[in-house]
Amino acid sequence: MAETTYREALRLALTESMRSDPSIIILGEEVGKYGGAYGVTKGMLEEFGDARIRDTPISEEVIVGAAVGAAMTGLRPVAELMYIDFVTLAMDQLVNQAAKIRYMFGGQIGVPMVLRSQGGTGRSGAAQHSQSLEAWMMHTPGLHLAMPSTVTDAYHLLKHSLTLNDPVVFLEHKGLYTLKGTLEPDKALPWGKAEVRRQGGDCTLVSYSRMIHLCMDAAETLSKEGISVEVIDLRTLHPLDMQTVSESVSRTGRAMVVTEDCLTAGVSAELSARIMEEAFDFLEEPVVRLSGEDIPIPVSPQLEQGSVPGVERIMSTVRMLLRR
Repeated sequence: MAETTYREALRLALTESMRSDPSIIILGEEVGKYGGAYGVTKGMLEEFGDARIRDTPISEEVIVGAAVGAAMTGLRPVAELMYIDFVTLAMDQLVNQAAKIRYMFGGQIGVPMVLRSQGGTGRSGAAQHSQSLEAWMMHTPGLHLAMPSTVTDAYHLLKHSLTLNDPVVFLEHKGLYTLKGTLEPDKALPWGKAEVRRQGGDCTLVSYSRMIHLCMDAAETLSKEGISVEVIDLRTLHPLDMQTVSESVSRTGRAMVVTEDCLTAGVSAELSARIMEEAFDFLEEPVVRLSGEDIPIPVSPQLEQGSVPGVERIMSTVRMLLRR
């Protein structure tokens, strides 16, 4: 075990996978000489060459479309989009092609590709470079969706994604790339299995990606007030591990879903509905949703910070839920 960063864990997962599987290629804007928009592929061109690390034109349709075609003909492409906001330019290729080809061809062929991108707030990227669009991906049958929050999960989830025979959307939060942590190469949980990051008895917080760290900070502070909060990291949104969530809520009797995406028709809406359906008899209060505001993300750092949940909002909402 060694301390590393989230960015380096992703690079290690890609490098190890490419060394063991010659069918894996990487394509995207500036993934070669520049090393990727956030430096994940830095240095990989020198090891694997430009036949496997392919710089592309500035065209998301081309990047995803080429990846779909390459996957159908026997390769395992990793397509990188600089920002998840730009997936809107390639929704036909991703949603109508990659996600549906196995079904359209009666299971005779799949699309074993990984679409890597990043989203979320924290860098004053404004309305077109700061969105959290995971609900769109989660809504589409045929797409796997992984959103790791830790160094170890970034490594293991990406390595596992590169072994699947169907498309995976792998979303990284721009605020996590410099996160440091201990990489535990033997710790991987089963694909689609959530992890209880912190145990508690008064309330269950359900989240993923960067919001997990805010939930953990809030839980630590609330513990000093005698409030015991359980924190569940979903790790993947498709498949979705509702069993772990339901078992936790059945013990605590209260649930709050914390996400960075928009409130209306967002991930929190699906999760809260599923909790109500699967753990209703154990709930002492209605499920509470704490999500991003239904607004374009502001460029102002102060307004941007206020547009998504923060530690203080999480704590005050937990107190409200517990009537403290």
